[in-house]
Amino acid sequence: MSQVSPEKYAEKWTEVDHYLVHHLVESDPVLKQVLENNHQAGLPAHDVAPNQGKLLAMFVQMTGAQKVLEIGTLGAYSTIWMARALPASGSVITLEADPHHARVAQTNIELAGLQDKITLHTGAASDTLPSLVAHAPFDLIFIDADKPNNPLYLEWALKLSKPGTLIIGDNVVRDGEVADPHSDDARVQGVRRFIEMIEKEPRLSATALQTVGSKGWDGFVLARVTG
Repeated sequence: MSQVSPEKYAEKWTEVDHYLVHHLVESDPVLKQVLENNHQAGLPAHDVAPNQGKLLAMFVQMTGAQKVLEIGTLGAYSTIWMARALPASGSVITLEADPHHARVAQTNIELAGLQDKITLHTGAASDTLPSLVAHAPFDLIFIDADKPNNPLYLEWALKLSKPGTLIIGDNVVRDGEVADPHSDDARVQGVRRFIEMIEKEPRLSATALQTVGSKGWDGFVLARVTG
């Protein structure tokens, strides 16, 4: 069996991701344009990979979700994947703190023809989440925003959910730093508190997976509301 040197890991992960995407994820000119729009607008390259976007879409389909809440829109790439997977009566509410990111995201939502299915709220999620009580419960909640606030987002996810709701927390491995209790990175500590809150929450049944690929070494949490 051939060995891969440590310095080649990231290159090999990306090569494998490209192979998988080529064979399993349909090419889509709108989604490609969304990524290009995000790049041209100077947004950070934090969009999920295409195979991850399709995984989110499949989670929407497998849960039979009608109402999705996304905390952290960026340029709406993941938003569009999830909205497309919903039934005709389904809807996504997505929250973005950065006004520039939100403007780019709204342009992308309109490019995809999903402005009637996706509602974008601009502003700090801590300010916006209380206003969503009237729209609850949500069937799927995707948390992919500023990691120091993940504990707050989990608290609100529980308030806005029902038994059966699937809560997904992205970017929880942080290049392995999540296992370091002494990390001085506020993002790592936010994720650690998030995971430990899930552990102690009797209403949640959860697991987490590490991932490697074109986005590096990371992973996600899946938590299902049981009661």
